[in-house]
Amino acid sequence: MSRTILYNAEMVSDNRRLHGYIVVAGREIEKIAEGEPSAEEKAGADVVEDLGGRLLLPGAIDTHVHFREPGLTHKASIATESAAAVSGGVTSYIDMPNTRPATTTMAAVADKKRIAAERSYANYGFFLGVTNSNLDEIQRADRHEIPGVKLFMGSSTGNMLVDDESTMSQLFRTYKGVIAVHAEDEALLAAARKRLAEQYGEAQPVVLHSQARPAEACYKATERAVALARKYGTRLHILHVSTARELSLLSAGDMAGKRITAETCPHYLLFEENDLGREQGYMLKCNPAIKSSADRDALVKALSDKLIDTIATDHAPHLAEEKQGTLLQAASGMPGVRFMLVEMLTLAARSDNALSVERVVELTAHNPARLYGIERRGYLRRGYYADMVVVEPTAKYRPEVGAYLPAEEMSPCSWTPYAMTEVGYRVVSTYVNGEKVYDGERVARRGAAMAMRFGSEEDERK
Repeated sequence: MSRTILYNAEMVSDNRRLHGYIVVAGREIEKIAEGEPSAEEKAGADVVEDLGGRLLLPGAIDTHVHFREPGLTHKASIATESAAAVSGGVTSYIDMPNTRPATTTMAAVADKKRIAAERSYANYGFFLGVTNSNLDEIQRADRHEIPGVKLFMGSSTGNMLVDDESTMSQLFRTYKGVIAVHAEDEALLAAARKRLAEQYGEAQPVVLHSQARPAEACYKATERAVALARKYGTRLHILHVSTARELSLLSAGDMAGKRITAETCPHYLLFEENDLGREQGYMLKCNPAIKSSADRDALVKALSDKLIDTIATDHAPHLAEEKQGTLLQAASGMPGVRFMLVEMLTLAARSDNALSVERVVELTAHNPARLYGIERRGYLRRGYYADMVVVEPTAKYRPEVGAYLPAEEMSPCSWTPYAMTEVGYRVVSTYVNGEKVYDGERVARRGAAMAMRFGSEEDERK
């Protein structure tokens, strides 16, 4: 069993900091201690590394990605996007079901797991998608094998809209796991599309996207989902919250004990609707749409107020040419898994909000693990899997896609909207299950990743 010691580290976990060292034995954390390791400990280790006072954090868990495999691998794949993930300090991910074919059976989940077992650089899990006709499949699903189910209450990429009222009511009444919801009201979306078509015809500019998918559509669908969850006691997670008004439907405080929780994404915290009118602003087209500057500022505040419980990327790569054209032509979705952690740490370093590094760790690692009961991940704790990321503050720079894999293995999605921002942190190294998979320049190790197990009673109690 290999043994690694990382020392002179500023470790952040469980809402506290500890300057000291960590001992990793095989896949697991064996010891966390203040101060310096002894000479005997160093002598007994295979790898001993001085981190120079850098931050050592639990690896981020991105619970909302679209890695495009199977069926859409001309855009990206589990291999390319999991490599991007670990290069950004994301050690685990949960992939969404709107692939081709859609992941609406446990057999389809098993197929994705087989692909990931061969090709993924990061730990993996896969949602089961809800349709108007697969409730029997959902009820039979082993809740340890999936994090929960994904419900589309508004049409989006992949055409998985659930619009049958009885299906939705039965799902909320009977399903005992987490229902993760894309909440946009389809009738309001249709009305907005009609209104813009009458006004602009086919030549609708991308900057109108927040009118095509208005804030009211988000609020109405979220209000409906929350009402159903309260009626039936459902465990509900609202995905990619994009408006200030939706926050009124949520409760503040620690996630423990909440039955209704919420996620937002870095792009809703960094951009506002007028940014879509900038040069290359079409990169920011996503569903739900990025809203006003007032919405953005309210969401940032909601992080420290604990109205929002998790951060995820909604990572959704497309080829650059697929993002071109009018509002009706440009694809919705953007890549982001490589930049979530550095963007969030940079946001925490700003003087105009109360966000802290400890809260960023809670939003990106602790709470995702607690939400889905992910077994022994999301924390720096003895006996937990050694999923870790080393980061350091730097002079401000603009993120670039960069060559983190050999050219022939890089993602076909070679652009990022985060090039419009500046960040003040960089990922120095990433460890997955105790193995260094990224050294600050290249992703170099595949085979360390594992399928995640969900619904752990131990993690749910914490």
